[in-house]
Amino acid sequence: MYYETAKNDHGLKHNPMKALVIPRPIGWISTMGKNGELNLSPYSFFNLLSVRPDIVAYSSLGRKDALTFTEETKEFVCSLATWDLREQMHQTSGLYPRGENEMEHAGLEPAPSKLVGPPRVKDSPISLECKWINTIPLEPLEETLDAYPLNESTDRYNLVIGQVVGVHIDDRYIKDGIVDSAAMKPIARAGYMDYFVSDTATQFSLEWPEGVTST
Repeated sequence: MYYETAKNDHGLKHNPMKALVIPRPIGWISTMGKNGELNLSPYSFFNLLSVRPDIVAYSSLGRKDALTFTEETKEFVCSLATWDLREQMHQTSGLYPRGENEMEHAGLEPAPSKLVGPPRVKDSPISLECKWINTIPLEPLEETLDAYPLNESTDRYNLVIGQVVGVHIDDRYIKDGIVDSAAMKPIARAGYMDYFVSDTATQFSLEWPEGVTST
């Protein structure tokens, strides 16, 4: 099949795009507002963009607490969502009133960060402390504006970019000088209501092509 995204003429029950770009890492973003309010939310539009400097980004539909708190204090933390924490992660995706603490709703224990104010998820094996760099509204192509009517408060996606300034790694997953990420069983988003889990059974390695070295 083939369809044009502006026309959205795929003929399927749901827009398939989220089922096509897979798996999508989950950025479990914790933020703190200027008055000390806490927020924890999972974002499947998330990824590592570069290393040295280490840049990550997440995309928010509308100006939700994670976005506004990030801009208020210019800090956020990303904790790894894992198989063991899948139910708690799912609980934090609920729609709670502004300023409600999702960690408390999900029964999660916060742990203090070292360089930023927002806490990290204590039971997560990886947490990235980040400083906010910029927020970029994601605009459609001018010739497709009519296909994507936007309401700035609810329908516009915003790309939030930050630099990782501190990293927490659970020592149990460091083996022979290498982080055993598969053993953490990280989860990722698929399409619709589905997820993927990575583990040692699905992990594989490939040698670098001739002339190419790891960076």
